[in-house]
Amino acid sequence: MSFLQPLARRLAASSLRFAHRAPARVYSTSLAHSSKRLSRPLLWGGALTVLAFSAKTVYCDASTDSPESEETVVDPSTSIAFPKTITVPAKVAIPPLTLVGVGVRTVTFLGFKVYSAGLYVDLKNPNLHITPDMTPEQKIKHIVLNTDCVLRIVATRSTGMTHLRDGFVRALNARLVKAKQSGELTEEQIVQEGSPLRKLAGLFPNTPLFKHIPFDIFIPAPQAGKPRVLIFRDLGIVESDWLATNFVLSYVEPDCPSPPLKDSVLKNIADFEK
Repeated sequence: MSFLQPLARRLAASSLRFAHRAPARVYSTSLAHSSKRLSRPLLWGGALTVLAFSAKTVYCDASTDSPESEETVVDPSTSIAFPKTITVPAKVAIPPLTLVGVGVRTVTFLGFKVYSAGLYVDLKNPNLHITPDMTPEQKIKHIVLNTDCVLRIVATRSTGMTHLRDGFVRALNARLVKAKQSGELTEEQIVQEGSPLRKLAGLFPNTPLFKHIPFDIFIPAPQAGKPRVLIFRDLGIVESDWLATNFVLSYVEPDCPSPPLKDSVLKNIADFEK
């Protein structure tokens, strides 16, 4: 695996440069407000992006979008629509992921809506063991800990990728502080998580995130003996069990950036059993 990592990094950097030079193409989605003025949509890769993680290789050809259902769920706060199912294109089979909640991210002190987010998970994963006595909070945490997940973000207006990054870093830093206070992580582990967090921050270029164009973050299911990873579409990869899991959990637990998304997820998952 070690010889794949330098190759993955070189290919990821190459595809990112290609994406910046690529001709305009409207990303094919079921969104209610697709914009024809958008010039550089975010793809899983350029001509070919290869991101090596654990035993899997995720890639996407620029001419192929991942399959998405025509049925959608609309965020009532923004009128942005999310497909009910999506599939991440990969060299190994990744099952269709199901939408379990949508919600808006609002900057309270400014009073405007930044983006809508949708959370997708693999509800058919055989490692799921959801019982009726579990609370919705326990159910979604169990699901996040055991399955493939995608967080899809769709900006309501064009914004900067660095603004998005800053929100991610703030949320993860806050969870690190709580993890230290609760004893979940030791001081040494806190220091160790600093490296992947810095890598995450360094992935985001000072470029726009165009409105109504999906930006996906993929978190593969855990694999024995391998660190869990975060894959930021068209940007790169970060390896860290704690960071990957807590990135998703930060959206479905208290002090989340989008309470409507959290409430939607908990409501939709309340009756789920497996």
